[in-house]
Amino acid sequence: MTTTEKLDPESCYRAVKARDRRFDGVFYTAVRTTGIYCRPSCPARTPGLANVTFHRSAAAAQAAGYRACKRCLPDATPGSPDWDVAADAAGRVMRLIADGVVDREGVPGLAARVGYTPRHLTRIVTHELGAGPLALARARRAQTARILIETTALGYADIAFASGFASVRQFNDTIREVYADTPSGLRGRRGGTPATGTITMRLAVRTPYDGRSWLHFMVVHAISGVEAFGDGWYARTLALPHGTGTVRLEVPHVVEPGETAFASATFALTDLRDIGAAVERTRRMLDADCDPVEVSTAFAGDPVIGALVSRSPGLRVPGHVDGNEVAVRTLLGQQVTLRWGCTLAERLTAQHGRLLPSPGQGTSDGLTHLFPDAATLAELDPDDLPMPRARGRALVALCRALADGSITLDRGTDREEVRRSLLALPGIGPWTADLIALRALGHPDVFLPTDIGTRNALSRLGAPPDRAEELADGWRPWRSYAQLHLWSSLPVLDVDTEEN
Repeated sequence: MTTTEKLDPESCYRAVKARDRRFDGVFYTAVRTTGIYCRPSCPARTPGLANVTFHRSAAAAQAAGYRACKRCLPDATPGSPDWDVAADAAGRVMRLIADGVVDREGVPGLAARVGYTPRHLTRIVTHELGAGPLALARARRAQTARILIETTALGYADIAFASGFASVRQFNDTIREVYADTPSGLRGRRGGTPATGTITMRLAVRTPYDGRSWLHFMVVHAISGVEAFGDGWYARTLALPHGTGTVRLEVPHVVEPGETAFASATFALTDLRDIGAAVERTRRMLDADCDPVEVSTAFAGDPVIGALVSRSPGLRVPGHVDGNEVAVRTLLGQQVTLRWGCTLAERLTAQHGRLLPSPGQGTSDGLTHLFPDAATLAELDPDDLPMPRARGRALVALCRALADGSITLDRGTDREEVRRSLLALPGIGPWTADLIALRALGHPDVFLPTDIGTRNALSRLGAPPDRAEELADGWRPWRSYAQLHLWSSLPVLDVDTEEN
């Protein structure tokens, strides 16, 4: 759902039942029996569909005679930016804090990212979440520290600085205050794997989980040097705030509801301060926090994709660790086959990507290069690129916008604003902009009706491809997951092919 679309009651109600925070700020739920309006994620008991109406803004709900809920404070949302997780400034802040922005840039840097003064941002976040940015960042550091204490054999000083603490004393004081225990007490008798810049940990994933399909998607999109794979594992290089790294993931094939699912992640980092950012980006790549039960329930009985969903209820939308890389690779994949798009990306990487600086980092998995950064590609002559001149010009224009900050592809920006900015660039159409939103921005409600893979999948299922958009209306607000079910139904996954 975007800010320009008409609200569909059934789609909105699905989001309310799931308490999906990704739709906070997109619409508001008004309850006739109580006279109160709420966010979709409100923790109160879900009202019956017959008793609710949906409004585009808090002002619209107020004009209809409803008052704001005191539990979820829907009137505190500054506008309706249609953003992931909380869809407002507070939600965007949480994503950026999880990526370590406060540790690197402080509250002023965080405020600049979301367009507020530090004082006003602190006021908004405290009103929304009961704590300011510094306290939230402190809680995140404590959580990262606990993971490292319990899953590795790193020394406590190394853990303190890797978690983002400014000193060992601050680390010890925070652990005692937050967990009412010492670092030694948290570690107890548990031992981890000795590590010198290499850390292995288990990342919890909500079940059911279809790791086999996720792995297949990543494998068929992999580019040599930047990514590698084998039986049950996937690895890639990482460009991180303080340095570089690699991650090697071993994912469970299929995990049923109620079981515990973990992806084993081994990080090799040049700077352990990047562990928090690396973990957060890897979880986004896995789509680890999706609620698969609610998504599958929404599709149950659907005549087109219902059977697909029942066969693979834990299917995820593969995210990415670098939004800029997604954008470049998506543009390379326009109007060509998936394999040829990957070949172009490999050539670009060989010519302009940086070698991993650490001699042994990732070499056992065949990882050698970082994908070229936007600033490097922005300086290229379009005529020198291994592609048609028009697409080369589009690629350079895109990279210039990414390099100068005109377009920011992280989880702290306005999805609708990003889409408008992308479409304003030469050579970028709706297919490209929407695929970037699906993978780079984690948009849960994206559908690509002109995509050849989409049309082929619908034809195989006996559904008319020319009615793709009409059919997808019934899959809101999780059309991105419907899109993945369609792609996964094809005998050969070939996604990056735009309809001319």
